[in-house]
Amino acid sequence: MADSALKAALADGDFVLAPGVFDLISAKIADGMDFRALYVTGYGTVASYLGLPDAGIATYRDMLERIEQIIKMTRLPVIADADTGYGGLLNVRQTVLGYEAAGVSAMQMEDQEFPKRCGHTPGRRVIALEDMVRKIEVAVDSRKSDDFLIIARTDSRTALGIDEAIRRGQAFRRAGADVVFIEAPESVEEMRKVREEIEGPLFANMVNGGSTPLLSAAQLAEMGYQIAIHPALGFLAAGAALEKAYGDLLANGKTSDDIDLYPFEAFNKLVGFEDVWAFEKKYAS
Repeated sequence: MADSALKAALADGDFVLAPGVFDLISAKIADGMDFRALYVTGYGTVASYLGLPDAGIATYRDMLERIEQIIKMTRLPVIADADTGYGGLLNVRQTVLGYEAAGVSAMQMEDQEFPKRCGHTPGRRVIALEDMVRKIEVAVDSRKSDDFLIIARTDSRTALGIDEAIRRGQAFRRAGADVVFIEAPESVEEMRKVREEIEGPLFANMVNGGSTPLLSAAQLAEMGYQIAIHPALGFLAAGAALEKAYGDLLANGKTSDDIDLYPFEAFNKLVGFEDVWAFEKKYAS
């Protein structure tokens, strides 16, 4: 079930900074730090699992299985991407039930048409406002505990403008969303306008290379936002490190001193070999 710590943090007015995780290695490394939550990124999870773009290709089951395993192996509350709810109203209900049973603490659902697109890429179109409101109502009614938070996201800013995005965010809040997420505002002024015109907790998406200005946690908190995710940081950092390390190997025929590596001993500990060794010491013949 959901971890009540995330809801309590928002109720207390705290700021929640969540790094994007996309597999068990990234999740376990982030989980060992003093973050308040983890964010399971759809873009990164689809890329690491299927090697494909975040374009509505991954299924509900694809995501749920990976999210569930991340939750089993970590301690922090998990915020998870649920795309459009993976279909119509019945699909939304099933997604809420599945994510909540897996232990997700907050589920992000967006108002894009299917197939969806990554929020900082072109070609996104949104469904009618009343259709998204109905999805939010179904999501709220389907959850078993109020500790399971519904994050309602609109992707309307890019095609329809900031005023329409704010209008949708206000409607999402009235429909029962716990947190409102206006995707891809294009300036600090737009972000401030969102805060001024929408009540309740707000969600900021800090994408390296995306459309929204990258602001610090302190700047966002001062502005009145309560959750910030950095979904791309992990897989972009991993991609850069792997490209450098593999290129170094190709050039030198072995690893040179130019490559910084996670210590092998520490990695053994990260993935749980200490428990395996203790078990073998106790039970091996």
